[in-house]
Amino acid sequence: MPQTIYRCTGLVFATAIVWAGLWAVGLSAAALFAALVVAAALAIKGLAPGRIPRPLGMLAQGILAVSIGFMIDTDTLAALGSSWLPVVGVSVVTLVMSVGAGSLLALHKDVDALTGPLSMIAGGAQGLVAVARELGGDERIVAVVQYVRVGLIIVTMPLVATVLFGAGSSAAVHAADAGSPWYVDLLVVAGCIAVGIGFAKVVRMPAPATLGPLIASGALELSGWIDTVSAPTILLPIAFVLIGWQAGLAFTPASVRAVGRVLPWAVLLIVVVGVLCALMGLLLTHLTGISLLEGYLATTPGGLSAVLAVSAASGANVTFVAAVQVVRLVIMLFAAPFGAKAFVALRSRRARKAEREKVPV
Repeated sequence: MPQTIYRCTGLVFATAIVWAGLWAVGLSAAALFAALVVAAALAIKGLAPGRIPRPLGMLAQGILAVSIGFMIDTDTLAALGSSWLPVVGVSVVTLVMSVGAGSLLALHKDVDALTGPLSMIAGGAQGLVAVARELGGDERIVAVVQYVRVGLIIVTMPLVATVLFGAGSSAAVHAADAGSPWYVDLLVVAGCIAVGIGFAKVVRMPAPATLGPLIASGALELSGWIDTVSAPTILLPIAFVLIGWQAGLAFTPASVRAVGRVLPWAVLLIVVVGVLCALMGLLLTHLTGISLLEGYLATTPGGLSAVLAVSAASGANVTFVAAVQVVRLVIMLFAAPFGAKAFVALRSRRARKAEREKVPV
């Protein structure tokens, strides 16, 4: 018991130190990166305290899902106007391209047929990492590939937006709406998680800790009953840390070698998907009449906070860009669990059929 306490304390302190360093240099999702790296390093050295308890993992999924659900408000959806059909169409095409790239990744001997698509789905990296194990994928490969994708996007997007699409700078500042008291936010978040998970389990949804709270919070936001509620600021970093620990503590020396072998192939596919998404941005521009810059930013495959920052700094239509990104994010997070469930069911049926064919009559 004392050894476990010492290891838990070391994990917490090391994560806090690395988190502070990454935050100081302005890295996006610094909490998750820090937790993932520290937990993986300790796990490989045999100094990890053990896996994250499942209830804590579900709590992290729920917090993240509620935060996303609160983005689905009437103002955001209204920004789409008559462009909603092209936006949904482009999002679905992006999903198909991502799954296709994931299937190519799965041709690698170290990646299975479910882990490949989960690793390459363009959007919702934190959510996909959080539910990868629950869906039957290898969360270690999913985590690394997803965050390599996010990192590449964050590094290259401002450069591409400036050089190719002429993004400038804007001093526009938007006043934040007054929010509700923190304890009201906390109670609403807790209620959405509890009710959402309960509902999802009753109707047997895949990934209930993600889809249930997402539906509950999205429905509450769209109802307009509590317009000023948002997830308390401290909750999301805590969820990121738990998700990072969950993936990082599963690493072994063998899995690190496997990830190293997969990465070059994965980076190539990430670049291909990024180029295809940029072409989708051109198509969206043609269909909706938005600018080339807005089309590019709206269809960039991930890095939501960085996308919105560049949009605001360049004077682009931030509301429209955010609406497209949120629509795609929600589509990805819903498609992944249901797609994984269908894939597993199909694989099981094929296995049973093959087994029956082996039995002599």
